[in-house]
Amino acid sequence: MGRGLKELAEENTVYKSETSGKSYSFNTAEKLNTLLLRMIRRMGLIKAGSHVDLDFDHQFVPAHKFDAKYSYKQDHGYFPGWASIGGIIVGGENRDGNTNVRYHQEDTLRRIMDRVTSELGVVIDRFRADCGSFSKEIIQTVEQHCNTFYIRAANCGSRYENFRQLKEWKGIELGYEKCDVTSISMDSLVEGKSYRLVVQRSPLKDKDGKQQTDMFGVIYTYRCILTNDWVSTEKDIITFYNERGASEKNFDIQNNDFGWSHLPFSFMAENMVFMMVTAMLKNQLIFLEKNRFF
Repeated sequence: MGRGLKELAEENTVYKSETSGKSYSFNTAEKLNTLLLRMIRRMGLIKAGSHVDLDFDHQFVPAHKFDAKYSYKQDHGYFPGWASIGGIIVGGENRDGNTNVRYHQEDTLRRIMDRVTSELGVVIDRFRADCGSFSKEIIQTVEQHCNTFYIRAANCGSRYENFRQLKEWKGIELGYEKCDVTSISMDSLVEGKSYRLVVQRSPLKDKDGKQQTDMFGVIYTYRCILTNDWVSTEKDIITFYNERGASEKNFDIQNNDFGWSHLPFSFMAENMVFMMVTAMLKNQLIFLEKNRFF
């Protein structure tokens, strides 16, 4: 079985950084990604013509393999990025463990989203990702491939003073916790484009649950979501974004039930085959459960 899986390995794509001169290997697994989607289509897990919500995230996979690189996660391993629709894995690419998650992510997303729309015949309605996807190039690519996107904005701490000056806050309740929300325009990210920055503030509390204050009053923590959705309420946008936690369970399932935490081979390309094949098995399990075969 091991020899058979190794034969499916595809060559890595190497990108060289123009700033540092360092090279980083990606394994796009084009053929296996296409097969993954065709299996989903044949099983009827996602219907052609439907509008879907696509989630994307990276996960560091510790792996002391021959070509594994040392990561800021303080271990050797790989840093694959995966896309899912609900619990269904619809694409992924592997990368060196020392690669910044934003590095050439727009190329990864373009390949995945192009395949999803062409092979499944669906429309990507909404896209969700964490702050690892917060960059000009990534946002431009995502916007071209979906109707609306919701990306956690990075560096909210640097805008702390600007947020303190905002006056039009609305009180809401999220998950039995009260917080304030507002929206502002962000015009500086992409030239000629205006996006909506949904800002959420919550009082900072100590271990006893008491609100902390300073000379200016209550101390708040701020979280932001960048979107091109100007219609939905702040509460609906935050609620929808927070639901992406369900898709992150895919990683737990793959790590614990399908062997991603114990990759069998010595090289990234071969281990990507293992990850892709076990992703197919996971999707087949969903098909069997859906059709009540057991």
